Amino acid sequence: METANKLASSSINKIPQLTLLFWIMKIAATTLGETGSDLVTVPGADDNYLIPFLFFIGVFVVFLTIQLFVKKYVPPVYWVVITSTSLAGTAFSDYMDRSLGLGYMKGSLLLVSLLVIIFLFWYITEPTLNVKSIATKRVEVLYWVAILVSNTLGTAAGDFLSHKAEGVGKLAGGGSFLEQGLGLTIAQGALLTGGLILLVLFAYWFTKMNRVILFWLAFILTRPFGATFGDYLIKPHEKGGLGLENGTQIASGILLGILVICIIIEYAKPKRADDPSDSALIAIK
Repeated sequence: METANKLASSSINKIPQLTLLFWIMKIAATTLGETGSDLVTVPGADDNYLIPFLFFIGVFVVFLTIQLFVKKYVPPVYWVVITSTSLAGTAFSDYMDRSLGLGYMKGSLLLVSLLVIIFLFWYITEPTLNVKSIATKRVEVLYWVAILVSNTLGTAAGDFLSHKAEGVGKLAGGGSFLEQGLGLTIAQGALLTGGLILLVLFAYWFTKMNRVILFWLAFILTRPFGATFGDYLIKPHEKGGLGLENGTQIASGILLGILVICIIIEYAKPKRADDPSDSALIAIK
């Protein structure tokens, strides 16, 4: 028992404290995944989403390898891995939904199924999905694969909420609303996902609902919120966005700046305690 406790204590030090700062950085990273992927994606070819995905997944693998071998939480490494999952997830979701013609609903259902399989395998491996209990490299890899899939799912779900697929890939000119998307405005999609996050917060504050479930719900929902909010920042007026000139570059620069500032704050914080759930927002106790 003592050995298991030491392992868990050692492993959890590689995961940030689940404070308000963590969630600000998570939303900034997931939104940057949307704007950053659009920044390097050039429309006009079926493989225009695949090439950025291959690049970003390469970055993910490199920094994940570093993350697996560091002995403690290193903010730049951890958040580069998080951001790379969001960038790769955005590019692959767009490739799957648009270039391959699966559509937003089919793509989302496929990713939900894959995420459930990952969580089931994780639970079989170690009968808890509590990130504070990650004590082996195998479970740590499952944690990161779950994040990669959930960020890909978040892009597909965000697109399903606030896009129509007409004129895109193999869906051009037809398909049911389930294939094409609900067609909410981008702002409505951001408000809807933001409202769902608030519901999770209320459940955390005012109910005794399982904290592990609430954590993962909040974690997953930040991605479609980031996807829709990112689109709102960079899309033209006619598509429901702010219509800022050079909006993609400006938004990506601001979000990257927020992440860098937050990482500096992480370094400036007092030495962390063994239990990172102190003063946490949507923490696991």
